[in-house]
Amino acid sequence: MNAESAAAFCRENSAPYRTLSAWCLEHYGEKLYKIALDAGFTCPNRDGTLGERGCIFCSAGGSGDFAVGRDGAFAREGADGFSFGESGTLRAQLDAGRSLLSRKKTGSRFIAYFQAYTNTYGPLPRLERLFSEALGEPDIAGISIATRPDCLPDAVVDLLLSLRERFPGKFIWVELGLQTIHEKTAAYIRRGYPLSCFDRAVTALHAAGIPVIVHVILGLPGETRDMMLQTIRYLNGCGIWGIKLQLLHVLEGTDLAADYRAGLFQVLSMEDYLSILCDCIAALSPDTVIHRVTGDGPKRLLIAPLWSADKRNVLNQLHRRLKLNAIRQGQRYEK
Repeated sequence: MNAESAAAFCRENSAPYRTLSAWCLEHYGEKLYKIALDAGFTCPNRDGTLGERGCIFCSAGGSGDFAVGRDGAFAREGADGFSFGESGTLRAQLDAGRSLLSRKKTGSRFIAYFQAYTNTYGPLPRLERLFSEALGEPDIAGISIATRPDCLPDAVVDLLLSLRERFPGKFIWVELGLQTIHEKTAAYIRRGYPLSCFDRAVTALHAAGIPVIVHVILGLPGETRDMMLQTIRYLNGCGIWGIKLQLLHVLEGTDLAADYRAGLFQVLSMEDYLSILCDCIAALSPDTVIHRVTGDGPKRLLIAPLWSADKRNVLNQLHRRLKLNAIRQGQRYEK
């Protein structure tokens, strides 16, 4: 899709950017809601392989604070301690997600989102069992797997390719937590891998025909507006399929919280965040599907910025700003 056709697509869907909801409507004729899952994985940044405290911003839930737990409720305290030994547990989580989402105006199909921790960090037979079970559910349109670029060996990519062939008509997406292209920032947040590792993972997934979604955090300590835009432009060159633009949240129990309380950095104001976000949307390739533009940290853990807790207001203010300034995705895209 070129810039002109992308702009036409946005107009037809009453949005100034290419949303996941619009993509789902275009390809499936209905909105697909994600059921966030905690499959009991850990992370090399927590099990001692690379470190024990995770990335500096990561909560005890391993980014899966809103995942559905074994008990059928959204994960709360102790989410990192879930045991996921029986295959029925996955079905229970999916059933719980279906029940919770039944309150929304949704279609008949869902996305199984393996969210918490690193979801390709485990034995191949276990990965195959979990992913196969989710893909085998009739109302699951596909799966989205959140992981790290350094946890995608060839064997895992081959497994995903074979699963796609076994389940024709169902999609498999891989979500990579990049956050930033800048190595100094990556060292501060304890990401644990160089940019070259991300590049290799994207190349391998592209070769297998598996769509890549990249997580980017806006407002990381020490990063300027230009540095954030450099990350966006770099990803334009990578040919990624989707992106999640996430505001930096300071959560209780993280090492980032200690630095924040020590006055080592300040979080973005809503005004600054919206301004940077508009620039990122304008610079982003019109082909890229935007899966998220803000994010919302668990209110029980959120320290700052408190304004981010009102997600609806943030989105309303963003759309108002985009409209007033006639900003659309890809407007300042540099091919």
